[in-house]
Amino acid sequence: MQSRFIDKQIDYNGEQLRSHWAYENFDLLGDSIVSFRGQCGVQLEEMVDLVDRKNNERIYSEDMLHFILEFFHLDLEKAICQQRLLIAILKDELLLRYPEAQIIRRGDDLFDGEKKLTVSIATLSPVSALIHLGININSQNTPVKTAGLDDYNIQPRELARSIMEKFCQEMEGISEARCKVRGVK
Repeated sequence: MQSRFIDKQIDYNGEQLRSHWAYENFDLLGDSIVSFRGQCGVQLEEMVDLVDRKNNERIYSEDMLHFILEFFHLDLEKAICQQRLLIAILKDELLLRYPEAQIIRRGDDLFDGEKKLTVSIATLSPVSALIHLGININSQNTPVKTAGLDDYNIQPRELARSIMEKFCQEMEGISEARCKVRGVK
């Protein structure tokens, strides 16, 4: 699995959650995880989460650390498991850097008390599974009560690199675990 942190700012609007985005923009062909920093503003027509869309819930952050993952399989349940593994790695990394935080995972999101830290979705395209994860860097002007990396004095770029490295190691370990066993009767 390939990974890359993009140094230039990219504002996420939902259009990036599509097949071959990493290849078209960064020459990453195949399974990949890309991270970048930028605003988050997803309009209703770009929303993948039908519940959020039906409830007219706004997704907005002035500054987020984003991850876009693409896997060339078409199993949504597997993609959701990969999404939740990514969230679990993020939680571990946050608590490693700021152990006094009370961060908990609820489904595919992280919270510190009532403050939401993340937005995340997994979906399918005709050729691949896609995941977006965004974690607030600051919590100003968000439509719900939030916390961000600035609240914990955590540097986004270093965190992104660590998360990508650990996620890629997990994917490699899962592949190895699948290959090393023999079938049973």
